[in-house]
Amino acid sequence: MSEYVKFFAGTVSRQLAEDIAARYGTHLAKYEITRFSDGEIQPNILESVRGHDIFIIQSTVAPADNLMELLLTIDAVRRASAKTINVVIPYFGYARQDRKDKPRVSIASKLIANMLTSAGASRVMTMDLHAGQIQGFFDIPLDHLNATAVFLPYLQSLELENLTIAAPDVGGVGRARLYAKHLKAEMVLIDKHRVRANEVASMEVIGDVKGKNVVLVDDICDTANTLCKAAEILAERGAKSVRACTTHAILSGNAAERITQSVMQELVVTNTVPNIKIFDKLKVLNIAPVFAKAISNIIHHESISSLFID
Repeated sequence: MSEYVKFFAGTVSRQLAEDIAARYGTHLAKYEITRFSDGEIQPNILESVRGHDIFIIQSTVAPADNLMELLLTIDAVRRASAKTINVVIPYFGYARQDRKDKPRVSIASKLIANMLTSAGASRVMTMDLHAGQIQGFFDIPLDHLNATAVFLPYLQSLELENLTIAAPDVGGVGRARLYAKHLKAEMVLIDKHRVRANEVASMEVIGDVKGKNVVLVDDICDTANTLCKAAEILAERGAKSVRACTTHAILSGNAAERITQSVMQELVVTNTVPNIKIFDKLKVLNIAPVFAKAISNIIHHESISSLFID
């Protein structure tokens, strides 16, 4: 452990950051957030960072204040003469806005990449981006981790017979194929058509799931509409059981109630999104060891790709 490495936790990701720092073998540096009476954020770095390798851990989950806090913290440590500023974003918010899928909309994920770079980030580390091509939006190194390191061992421990991996849409085929390869399972695709964001118009299963134990794999569970509808259709097509693995548990609105009342046996997620409310059918896996190991490899100039399951 180098004495010139310091970890800072954003407000929303403090619990995960404490775990990552502890697994690395250190503790969080002194840092606080103050606010003006109108809500304006001011980060205060309470110890020297001159010449240090800094790791700032913060998911950019809603509200937007979390992103603003991260940007201001990056700026603060840059102005305090940090050697490198490594930004660890377990959940990269705004990743679903990665292209112009209709006229006159923002490509928000590109804008966020520009903002992080302009603020002074030297490197970004994140997990399971909604679209892999977002990596190309950055002009600084980006380490794109995936959650297979925790999901695959868990699924293997279930010892499910006739296992089939399901991609909930065309965009998730690559992820589903990766799981199917390592679990030596079959794969099916759900053809999904949306009328608008968070609202699915129709679905159709491509492939045979009769008598199979099906696992849906996805990156984000927001309203859970897609997963619950997909699970219902898979059950109608004869699936013996349906469960889902999604990295980022946003679970907005009535998602928890929707999942509880669905035909899914369980929803398995990681703790990249903070303050997950536990409910029946929810299983949370700790992703801190993966980030701690990746950070250690960066500090010691070792391979990050060696951590990937591909």
